[in-house]
Amino acid sequence: MSRPRLLDLFCGEGGAGMGYHRAGFDVHGVDNSTARLSHYPFTWAISDAIEYALNHGHEYDAIHASPTCTGYSRGTAAIPDRLTRYDRLIAATREALEIVGVPYVIENVSDARQELRNPALLCGRMFALTAKDDDDTELVMDRHRLFEVSGFPLLAPEHLPHDRSLQVAGSYGGARRDKREAREIRKGGYVPSADVQRALLGTPWMTEKGCQLSIPPAYTEFIGTQLITHLEEIAA
Repeated sequence: MSRPRLLDLFCGEGGAGMGYHRAGFDVHGVDNSTARLSHYPFTWAISDAIEYALNHGHEYDAIHASPTCTGYSRGTAAIPDRLTRYDRLIAATREALEIVGVPYVIENVSDARQELRNPALLCGRMFALTAKDDDDTELVMDRHRLFEVSGFPLLAPEHLPHDRSLQVAGSYGGARRDKREAREIRKGGYVPSADVQRALLGTPWMTEKGCQLSIPPAYTEFIGTQLITHLEEIAA
């Protein structure tokens, strides 16, 4: 069987795409930023993602979409005009993908749960996303993300209680990098160097900004393996 084709919408620098590639898909990305696409490791097109899906989605066996999360994130909750300042595209994306009619995955942050239909949660601890910091401290990444799927069943690993003895690392813009404060006062995560962020996510080709916005490839490799099994079953 030839490799099935997957359309990677709002693809960024390719964290999701890399996972699907490892699962066995030929991946094609779409984004509206040439800066992000310049780091994308597969073929790509610069376009509005929803428009591209409506025009070309039928050419693919499956579609993944990661609509921008800023309008849903708790990090912008205190901004008075956030509902008009930031795009909230989950519903519009779903509508387009339902028109196309192929199996799809929509990903977003935990704070978008009410916008998603029966989403499954994936966490970095399910996939042992760990790395050594520059001072040899063992770091773990959580990065909770929700996944709505249509057209195939998704079985997620059990989300066990977090071991609070482990030092959590962050990878997001605007966060503090003071390790002493994080460890001794806040008892919470801090943002390590760009190289450590790349090691935590498993994305050695990315910029630091790409790491901050990316899904770890381990998540979509896990999803993609189940999706390919489903495609093989319906093709048999």
